[in-house]
Amino acid sequence: MKKRYIVLLVLLVVIVVGAVGVRSFIRKSEVALNQLSALSIENPDLSKIADGIYEGSYEAFPVKVVVTVEVADHRIVSVDLKEHRNGQGKPAESLLPRIVTTQSVELDAVAGATYSSKVILKAVEQALLQGR
Repeated sequence: MKKRYIVLLVLLVVIVVGAVGVRSFIRKSEVALNQLSALSIENPDLSKIADGIYEGSYEAFPVKVVVTVEVADHRIVSVDLKEHRNGQGKPAESLLPRIVTTQSVELDAVAGATYSSKVILKAVEQALLQGR
């Protein structure tokens, strides 16, 4: 009988700790996603960016992006994705060639991958800002 109470007590503690952990994860996710919704992305003036290869990164839980951006003659020549930690945001990677084509980070997000889109664009912005 005593053993049964100990098992039930341990089970109850595990459930409570698990519930607190899940609640904390959900709260952290909600805060991060709200911040991402309000994230502003500015297009750096390419005429002020020196030639070179620049690395930029941006992280907003649960998305993390690291990119390298090559600039030559004040033009974006290439954008390479070094890391993209995401949930369902893989389609946002289609922004990379569009950034080169449009020479801009002021692009609409990819449907279904809004948060990853914003983090990718912000990482490219951060890379370009290093070239000033």
